[in-house]
Amino acid sequence: MAYITINRQNFYHNLNQIALKTGSKEKIAIVLKDNAYGHGLKLIAKLASEYGIKHAVVRDLTEADEVKEFFESVLVLAGESRVDEVCSFAINSIEQLSGMEKGCRVELKVDTGMHRNGVAISELDEALDMITEKGLNLVGVMTHFKSADELGSDYFWQRKYFALVKQRVNERGFDNVRFHSHNSSAILRTRSFDEDMVRAGIAAYGYDELHESFDKTDLRPVLTLYAKKVATKVLKAGQRVGYGGNYTAPKDMVVSTYNIGYGDGWLRATDKAPYQTSEGLEVLGRVSMDLISFESEKESLCIMDDAQKAAKHFETISYEIMTALSSDIPREVV
Repeated sequence: MAYITINRQNFYHNLNQIALKTGSKEKIAIVLKDNAYGHGLKLIAKLASEYGIKHAVVRDLTEADEVKEFFESVLVLAGESRVDEVCSFAINSIEQLSGMEKGCRVELKVDTGMHRNGVAISELDEALDMITEKGLNLVGVMTHFKSADELGSDYFWQRKYFALVKQRVNERGFDNVRFHSHNSSAILRTRSFDEDMVRAGIAAYGYDELHESFDKTDLRPVLTLYAKKVATKVLKAGQRVGYGGNYTAPKDMVVSTYNIGYGDGWLRATDKAPYQTSEGLEVLGRVSMDLISFESEKESLCIMDDAQKAAKHFETISYEIMTALSSDIPREVV
């Protein structure tokens, strides 16, 4: 079967870079949603804990229960909630509050301009009233930047709105509340971090997605994808490879199939130029559900060691390349 390696040294290097921005690793919450961006949920949780990370962010309670043993706090972004000493639950709408159980730890998400999830600023007082009336434990207030990776004013006016939110929450007498708005792009571009926590996702895994005009941070990819050889044969000049015979051998050549395909989450080849591995090997013909062909006799091939480069070829983003990889692919720390 194909396999993935997770580079511990690169992961810790990236966390060090983020800690330099926050001033302390104590302020980093590692984002582990969607199988830790394809890296392996429990594996990354354990590595992060060993580094000294005390906080995590996950998609739902299923993920939370997998990793809560490693952290002091786990923020659950969506789905069911419960009274829990470790988990807190994002409040994405006023309506959600009505179904919360007394004593539940909650983190109020305020919509400062992304217009996806969160209560409107005009609903802030109503939400705080409901939190008090229902006996909920407000442990955090947060927002999310819609375009921190781009040039423009959006980032700045969202920060201004969030500052007004902080002021109002404090005026209402809520204490022991952590405030957080920064994602990876926001923390990489900031020069003066003054919040309680950063939600570090893609940067922790090795990618700086900021517009090219920003100063770049030295980050190193953590995940490398390999495939193992299944079979080798000699193609005669003129013979074709794979479904539809899209590739015609220009000469006699040795071709091997390797055990990865779109069934494992690797993207199917398009009609544009063929994908090239980091070694410069081109995919021959179409990617199958479980197999891919190259001119090679190697027992194992590195299919991808830089999701950003792969994403450019497939005209997508690094997030999709990594999160699409099947959780069934074995992952090992190197």
